[in-house]
Amino acid sequence: MNRRQALNTLASMGIALRAAHGQSGGMIYRTLGKTGEKVSAIGLGGAHIGRAESVELATSIIRTAIDRGITFMDNCWDYVDGEAERRMGNALRDGYRQKVFLMTKFDGRTKQSAAQQIDESLKRLQTDHIDLMQYHENIRLEDPDRFFAPGGPLEALLEAKQAGKIRYIGFTGHKDPIVHLRMLEMASQHQFHFDSCQMPLNVMDYHFRSFAHQVVPKLVEQGIAVLAMKTMGSGIILRSGTVTAIECLHYALNLPTSVVITGMDSLERVNQAIEAARTFKPMSQQEVSKLVSKTKEAAMTGKFELFKTDIRFDGTAKNPQWMG
Repeated sequence: MNRRQALNTLASMGIALRAAHGQSGGMIYRTLGKTGEKVSAIGLGGAHIGRAESVELATSIIRTAIDRGITFMDNCWDYVDGEAERRMGNALRDGYRQKVFLMTKFDGRTKQSAAQQIDESLKRLQTDHIDLMQYHENIRLEDPDRFFAPGGPLEALLEAKQAGKIRYIGFTGHKDPIVHLRMLEMASQHQFHFDSCQMPLNVMDYHFRSFAHQVVPKLVEQGIAVLAMKTMGSGIILRSGTVTAIECLHYALNLPTSVVITGMDSLERVNQAIEAARTFKPMSQQEVSKLVSKTKEAAMTGKFELFKTDIRFDGTAKNPQWMG
């Protein structure tokens, strides 16, 4: 598929998908791939919750987001040494757990380490089940092999699902589209269907090692929910001076995404996310082209998407013990 075909495919898929999406009270709700689950198009990022100034502020952020219509919660076993999950578990008490679709991730590359991390996440999140469990940092070409290997994490996931500990299975990664494509190829070979896939989708990605052009069309084709992350690259993209935060969120919402996950470490960030959903309108291809043309020159070096070009965002590379 060439670049023009990819653009046309994304545009047509986006129109079809958005036609099926609902909106209520300013928040947009979309279907999570083939699961049939309805979730908020904006998701609350777990890493930033772990870095909020205090436990009290984290609780306020999470509960305010839920009260204002955000139902998708993102997290990971390794965020801030587990503090992000602990804070979210604390905030989801008093009836809030029943109002959300809860996702977290694990790093284990063996059945034993994956199973252990799933159980630890359940305990930290103070819940008897996690709605979506994702294989974290699919960033090396061998990571798909590890996932499907005998005695690998897929066996732990299937056992956890059978036991009612998790409901759906997905994978994430931020390094290169080729690794995601290899995971999808191996899933096909093993006749396994992922429920979701998370990746960087932003105004810089459009031009450089593009997940939007290379991976998203295949996900939509297969009914795998598209989860966007790093829409602002932890704020690095905003430092380019080419786009605003709302433009970044609108771009990602315009793709055939089920959820656009964004970091919220303050109530101001919650307001920003809600405003992005409230003001979002489907963009024409001409409007998209005009927006991303502002970022082309800055994007081509990769310096504003360091998670693709540098190891500083590769948690499992710096902490190989997490993989088991």
